[in-house]
Amino acid sequence: MHMDFSFSYYIGLAGIMVFAISGAIAALEHKEHHHDVFSVFFTGFITAIGGGTLRDITLGNYPVSWVKDENILWAIFLGFLLVIFFPKLLTKLRNELFLFDTLGIGIYTVLGTRIALDHGVNFFASALLGMISAIFGGVIRDTLMNEVPFIFRKEIYATACLAGAILYLILNSFSTNGNMNLVVSASVVVLIRIVAVRYNLGLPKIKIF
Repeated sequence: MHMDFSFSYYIGLAGIMVFAISGAIAALEHKEHHHDVFSVFFTGFITAIGGGTLRDITLGNYPVSWVKDENILWAIFLGFLLVIFFPKLLTKLRNELFLFDTLGIGIYTVLGTRIALDHGVNFFASALLGMISAIFGGVIRDTLMNEVPFIFRKEIYATACLAGAILYLILNSFSTNGNMNLVVSASVVVLIRIVAVRYNLGLPKIKIF
């Protein structure tokens, strides 16, 4: 089977790894439950593949990406090993810089959008599938940890992903260089997320009268 070993392919593997790190650290930090080696790995695994799996199922893209490409599983395993050997360092980076969640959603948003577009999906559906790719693994992770998922918290999260996806589609329509578009659009997701957390920004609430 032919594999696309391009810049975006390796960036995608990096996104998978950082999401695996995010999930594994979340399991380690959860004080209400005892987590053995397998449960830590499983939480990292499901965080890394959750959004992409839902996207592939929606697109009818079978077998789903992590079944088709063993490098995805190696990226997840590498992220797990990094957490096992450097738990204090990675936990500090995650808590102080919310590094892994933020990088993960930026990369996943853009690559998910591009995959949807490559399958002939329309503009708006491509943007939504890019957003779903980015947030769904985190939703599963938070649910497993009995935490409120990020999408239900105050700070802008899913909206940042949607903005990055729309930007990617707009730049793509102008035939912008694919690698440059990937970096710029993913960076916008990361920037919006950082600013939202730094200044405690959120969308207006809907009031029920």
